Amino acid sequence: MEEKLSREEAWELLTEYTKTPALRKHALAVEAVMRHFAALASEDADVWGVVGLLHDVDYEKFPEEHCKKAEEIMKERGISDFYIHAVCSHGYGICTDVKPESPMEMTLYTVDELTGLINAVCLMRPSKSVLDLEVKSVKKKFKDKSFAAGVDRDTIRSGCEMLGMELDTVIRETISGMRENAEAIGLKGNL
Repeated sequence: MEEKLSREEAWELLTEYTKTPALRKHALAVEAVMRHFAALASEDADVWGVVGLLHDVDYEKFPEEHCKKAEEIMKERGISDFYIHAVCSHGYGICTDVKPESPMEMTLYTVDELTGLINAVCLMRPSKSVLDLEVKSVKKKFKDKSFAAGVDRDTIRSGCEMLGMELDTVIRETISGMRENAEAIGLKGNL
């Protein structure tokens, strides 16, 4: 890996291209979860967090060119191929053929969609919070294909396989990661 990208630089780049509060909160949620999984794997949480923060950098402005435009944007800034490959790999089989290779990339691929599902589950709860959310509530909604229909369950399942982790474990750890930044991602709710 070449030069490390700071969180400040990543946030600046994200906010330049992403103005929608919901998309910024999604980026913060994925960042928090990536940092959590990095800690579990004894990896560099700053590096994993930056990748999570930037994963949808091109999505708001270029939804039709998602992941392809991210590569251009990041190259123009002189950001290393390490980060570019990681960011692009989360769209594997959806909008890119860049395959997740490292545990970091496999984690991003898996938790991106899952944070969206968990966010949707939280918003329909009386507490509107991730702080009192249980795995079984997420599992119930995971099985209900009409709930948060935009969330690709197959991507989550295949990510779990890549990681060699059970779905329940990935859900539990994703919830834990989101709890660590509940206020910033708008999921502290009324607790």
